[in-house]
Amino acid sequence: MGKVSRRFQWLLAFSLFLLPATAAAWFGKVVRVIDGDSITVLRDGRAEQIRLWGIDCPEKGQDFGNKAKQLTSSLVFGKAVEVEPVTIDRYGRTVALVSVGSISVNEELIRQGLAWVFTRYCDRPICQGWKVLARITHEPLTATADMALPSGCPRVSNFATY
Repeated sequence: MGKVSRRFQWLLAFSLFLLPATAAAWFGKVVRVIDGDSITVLRDGRAEQIRLWGIDCPEKGQDFGNKAKQLTSSLVFGKAVEVEPVTIDRYGRTVALVSVGSISVNEELIRQGLAWVFTRYCDRPICQGWKVLARITHEPLTATADMALPSGCPRVSNFATY
């Protein structure tokens, strides 16, 4: 009995170690698209603002800001999404990887050339692949001189350079 009990304790401890990684992701329905990299998701009857992690899209009023919002809308509006929280930003928003089915919304915005890789915060191995992808697909954002980086960007080093 002692051997079984010890195995059970070890299995319980091991599963508790894994639990935060698997329990962190949650599902909800997108009820609003604020802009290309910010959405509102309904979770358990409560609206939660989500900022897409690791990327930055042009803002409203900038070239391609509306296109980024339109792409995000077409991917997620009214749909069930999986939200994998990474952190909480200074505005209280959940910063997360968001996917709908097998599509990573964060990555798709880069693939379509409508988002920069936010290198200051994008620190996971996936970011290296995103940077390569961005170098290949960034024709829209680099097509106009004023779109090299978002206006008001405090430091050029925050964004991947292509």
